[in-house]
Amino acid sequence: MKKLMLVMSLVFSGTFVFGQKTMTPEKLWQVERISVLGLDKNGEQLFYKVSIPNMEENDYTSKYYQIPAEGGTAKEISKEEVAVASDRNISPNGEYQLFNKEVHIENVQSKDIYKNLDKSDAYVYSDLDIRHWDTWQNGNYSHVFYKKVGEEDSEGIDIMPDEPYYTPQKPFGGEEDYCWSPDGKSIYYVSKKLKGKDYAISTNTDIYKYNLETKETENITEENKGYDTNPAFSSGGALAWLQMKADGYEADKNDIVVLENGVKQNLTANWDGTVNSFLWAKNGEEIYFTAPVDGTIQLFKVNYPGKKRIAAVVEQLSEGQFDVTGIVAEKKKELLVTRTDMNHAAEVFRFNLKKKTFEQVTNVNTELYAALDLPKVEKRYVSTTDGKKMLVWVILPPDFDASKKYPTLLYAQGGPQSALSQFYSFRWNFQLMASQGYIVVAPNRRGMPGHGVAWNEDISKDWGGQVMDDYLSAIDEIAKEHYVDNDRLGAVGASYGGYSVFYLAGIHNNRFKTFIAHDGVFDTRSMYGTTEELFFVNHDFGGPYWEKENADAQKAYNEFNPITKVANWDTPILIYQGGKDYRVPIEQGLGAYQAAQLLGLKSRLVYFPDENHWVLQPQNALVWQNEFFKWLKETL
Repeated sequence: MKKLMLVMSLVFSGTFVFGQKTMTPEKLWQVERISVLGLDKNGEQLFYKVSIPNMEENDYTSKYYQIPAEGGTAKEISKEEVAVASDRNISPNGEYQLFNKEVHIENVQSKDIYKNLDKSDAYVYSDLDIRHWDTWQNGNYSHVFYKKVGEEDSEGIDIMPDEPYYTPQKPFGGEEDYCWSPDGKSIYYVSKKLKGKDYAISTNTDIYKYNLETKETENITEENKGYDTNPAFSSGGALAWLQMKADGYEADKNDIVVLENGVKQNLTANWDGTVNSFLWAKNGEEIYFTAPVDGTIQLFKVNYPGKKRIAAVVEQLSEGQFDVTGIVAEKKKELLVTRTDMNHAAEVFRFNLKKKTFEQVTNVNTELYAALDLPKVEKRYVSTTDGKKMLVWVILPPDFDASKKYPTLLYAQGGPQSALSQFYSFRWNFQLMASQGYIVVAPNRRGMPGHGVAWNEDISKDWGGQVMDDYLSAIDEIAKEHYVDNDRLGAVGASYGGYSVFYLAGIHNNRFKTFIAHDGVFDTRSMYGTTEELFFVNHDFGGPYWEKENADAQKAYNEFNPITKVANWDTPILIYQGGKDYRVPIEQGLGAYQAAQLLGLKSRLVYFPDENHWVLQPQNALVWQNEFFKWLKETL
């Protein structure tokens, strides 16, 4: 009955069309999501999990499958039948296993401070690091433990006893933050061993070596002051990890560094790019990695010279209009990878290292997409105001007719330094936008990785500068096409993209007829006072707002502050805000909405009290999509 009522409500709201051959919000939430679990011990069978949105229950259900790694028919199995060969958490000698859990270290909740007031719910702080992403600091810290295999009731041995530090890292760290040494005598782990204000303003994670016999810990990356992450050993015993040099710069160039016999080598130092993820080749002489390039994410490899007197050379392996989102495993002369594009969610592919070709292995959503008319994705290049060439993705509606005119959306990417590549989002989904009859213009503006380190860095301390000209150059150039309806242009975006929308609303000179901003930065001064990762605003804004002699900071809090241009707002605006977003906290969205209302503008606030910087619950996500297209229908 509940399911019938939900479908009927969608029918009457005008958002559900039976038999439709284009992507709709409802169909988008029928797309299943694959998670690769690994190969069996012979490398012949691939195991994966599929998460299926359950709109009625507002949750996800999971199914498990195995499929020949060479391709073939997938077989549904139970969770217990998953037979992944290598458990990276089991020591090489099979004696111990690693795991992580939270440990209570400090009393910050009132019920812990005042034992007789166990129903109180206050928090008492005397330093920073009071909240992160979507949770408040409650005195618990994630720690790595080890115990003997088979001793299921054992609490294990904490390798960070009484330390007020996190491993895995907050908020997204996982098992990639720790590993065994090849001899099984040591545990290597990632931690930012800083506290309070020092923790909030720094990115200085290090890789530590814990000796099981002596219980002593050694910092092996002490000299590097930026991020050190993702430790992994080669078959020959060399340790590789990802390294950023600058403290406080979360989007610094990410390099692959290798340590062997006391000698460190940066394999990608002379390459003008940044690494996403990597996998050691089985021979221990090469490393495969993924990296953004020219609006996509591709496969690369770099040789590991070791003691040889040769240079490390980076080679791009794949090329095409897609993203390689992860490397699963090396198998014979192939790599198993996951791949997406703007019209397709992730599937597993085989990449032939000799032929440089892909073959699809899984077909989780193949049938669904085969029944749809897909948008066309074009790659364009636009000249910027400072004489550079900028890649712009243009997504055209299915059955595009160049003799017609279409409403067109400028998409502003978040980050601000994240790649606008061939990703497949379940919120900012270009396939869905185009399928509702909109052209989408998505520029790789200043601040995007994949176009050289300098292009990526150009946005720092310049949020309202050249990047705004880049946006306008993109939409102005594409708007010259006769099929673009210049009377029906909109601008949309989230996070830094939301900032971009708020800023453009004050400078657009009547280009746009509507705006949509999700969890965007509205007041840089307030943002500095409430966001949890202070290292981010220190770097991107140039420092605190009270530093009157700091030219970068004063520009960020005045000239580049959207709130200072609100008097120029004259266009309808839809604003989304998550109640548990501590990255771009709630006062940003509320302040923008209140300003729009007091200015008398047509405006709407969609508030999600239990969502963070993203929208994760299926029914909330469908509300998000329905409000998005309802707003565009009303205003564009």
